[in-house]
Amino acid sequence: MSRSGMNETIRGGGFHHVTVRAYDYDAALKFYTEGLGFKRVHGWGLDGRAKGEPDSRVSLLDSGGGDYLELFAGRTKAQADNGDDALLHVAFRTDDCDAALERARAAGATVTMEPASVIPDNSDRPIEFRIAFVKGPGGELVEFFQCPDL
Repeated sequence: MSRSGMNETIRGGGFHHVTVRAYDYDAALKFYTEGLGFKRVHGWGLDGRAKGEPDSRVSLLDSGGGDYLELFAGRTKAQADNGDDALLHVAFRTDDCDAALERARAAGATVTMEPASVIPDNSDRPIEFRIAFVKGPGGELVEFFQCPDL
């Protein structure tokens, strides 16, 4: 079986990642890596706080089985204090992002981002992802994630 799984409908399968936006990025990164044993496998973005700019750091953390937690900086203290949801989206692994999006569209999903190939700025190493986003029937944000390297 390939790493992508056996789901013939979206041509892949399994969770690729769940995304969390952290109020204290450094503490969250330490918690998941040192406390829970996740391994940081890729990251991008910049810590602009010293210049009064946004903290745009992102880390992709392997939970131990090839499924990831994507940790974003940038959640505000007010959002954390108000209990605003720290979970941003769930991503499903696919071998064909475009086909998965079309399948979701045909099933009634609202497309929020058409398929696009991206190489994140300020990345540990240049890795190209192909991604697309839809809103599911409950308003949940779903990403289709295609990247043979991750």
